[in-house]
Amino acid sequence: MKHSPILSVKNLSISFGSNEVIHNISYKLNENEILGIVGESGSGKSVSSLAILGLLPKGISKITSGSIGYKDQDLTTLSSKVFQSIRGNKIAMIFQEPMSSLNPSMTCGKQVLEILSLHTNLSKAEAKNEVILLFEKVKLPEPKRVFKAYPHEISGGQKQRVMIAMAIACKPDILIADEPTTALDVTVQKDIIKLLKTLQEETKMSVIFITHDLALISEIADRVLVMYKGEIVENGVVSNIFNAPQHNYTKALINSRPSLDTRLKVLPTIQDYLDDSISKEIITSEQRRLQHEKIYSKSPLLEVLNVDKTYFSKSGWFSKPKAFKAVNNVSFKLYKGETLGLVGESGCGKSTLGNAILQLDKATSGGIIYNGIDITALSKNEVKKLRKDIQIIFQDPYSSLNPRIPVGEAIMEPMRVHKLFNSDKERKERVIEILDRVGLSEVYFNRYPHEFSGGQRQRIGIARTIALEPKLIVCDESVSALDISVQAQVLNLLNELKEDFGFTYIFISHDLAVVKYMSDQLLVMNQGEIEELNDADRIYNNPKKNYTKKLIDAIPKGI
Repeated sequence: MKHSPILSVKNLSISFGSNEVIHNISYKLNENEILGIVGESGSGKSVSSLAILGLLPKGISKITSGSIGYKDQDLTTLSSKVFQSIRGNKIAMIFQEPMSSLNPSMTCGKQVLEILSLHTNLSKAEAKNEVILLFEKVKLPEPKRVFKAYPHEISGGQKQRVMIAMAIACKPDILIADEPTTALDVTVQKDIIKLLKTLQEETKMSVIFITHDLALISEIADRVLVMYKGEIVENGVVSNIFNAPQHNYTKALINSRPSLDTRLKVLPTIQDYLDDSISKEIITSEQRRLQHEKIYSKSPLLEVLNVDKTYFSKSGWFSKPKAFKAVNNVSFKLYKGETLGLVGESGCGKSTLGNAILQLDKATSGGIIYNGIDITALSKNEVKKLRKDIQIIFQDPYSSLNPRIPVGEAIMEPMRVHKLFNSDKERKERVIEILDRVGLSEVYFNRYPHEFSGGQRQRIGIARTIALEPKLIVCDESVSALDISVQAQVLNLLNELKEDFGFTYIFISHDLAVVKYMSDQLLVMNQGEIEELNDADRIYNNPKKNYTKKLIDAIPKGI
């Protein structure tokens, strides 16, 4: 089935200034093949792929050695003008974030038309017809409506399909898909993977699929390269890499993700594998049962009673407002020391429910009883005092930190607001203790958010949350944007802190594997309502509803 190489990367090195980030890598992409490139942030997978398209940032980066052969051309020697005829036409790319890759001021149809007018001789009518056919091909619902729609008027999964339509519009020889499913729900991710595989089989194009998730690669790729610190550390057929990984880094990537079968007390990280210091201790079902007996013997810390949240939208001056029920009659109890997992697809109402509990967006009706008090009836001043007790860890720590304030100050700020400790000197001492507790040290106190990696910023977000010594913490997709091993570190940290400080968590995520690992009870939401509520293991092993089964089936399992 496979043919000769369509792309050959030989001894490629890339530098940013004096810092070499890609070290002498070589690999081939065959005709009619899906090649997976896997590795974490900073491993060099995206940079090496941008080099193929001649998209490395000008002035600050350069290819210092090697060649990139496409057919009989060396792409590293081409002028910008020649590259324009190849880019988007012969070699196309789907980017990670469709919202920032699509132009918000142009309709989706017009953006795909632009590619066709640039690279083909089709008439306007023929080009429009071709775009509608492309939208059908990528299985967009109502292609004619999407043609006229702006990006903000369609869902994340639909935006990604528009990007795919744009990428395959000119029937490229090579398609580079850079983390094309990272921000998507597991069910949408499964659909996109299936779509890319089908398109590849139909068109026989070669695909480079870039991700940090090895389990995902196993569902789509023929061969896989594993990249670590700018080098290729492993290269082979997917089944071989999965069943007999040679490099410790590959072993770590496979095992850092929470297992769906056993619950390790501590998730292994990359460093654990590199240091050969892996803990195999598991939490037995008996230990879990005894822990639950202890938790559920007390009275609840929080009771959510028949909570509704309705939004109203107006489509015109004289039209009646339309009602949309984001949360519909939701009730549950949360106990001290418990982690309640809240799972469901985007738009199911899980974050809206979290915001109602936090009093960031008031419920339309129903009661939220915290420590015996209905917090929906509190005054603004009383809600401000409550903020100390109920805190949130956000999905994107970078946008929740002020870029102009050093992180030490950012952690001290809420402590001042809530008048914790008597002086800034005492507060600073406490912040240094907390930084140490989340795996950062005193030297980071005066540094700014941009000086940290994604995982470190998430630790700062956690530090700021725990500085107030809250009782209840809402973790809203707080690990979804992190690399697998950084995710493992943060999940371990959250579990340690829960044990040390007696925290209670509401853990919101669309990743069922992570939620199952973290949770005591699991609440599955769909279209604003509770589908299932039970012990996390029980739901995973024996889901009662088809919707829950669909979520579980969509989890990438690996080989």
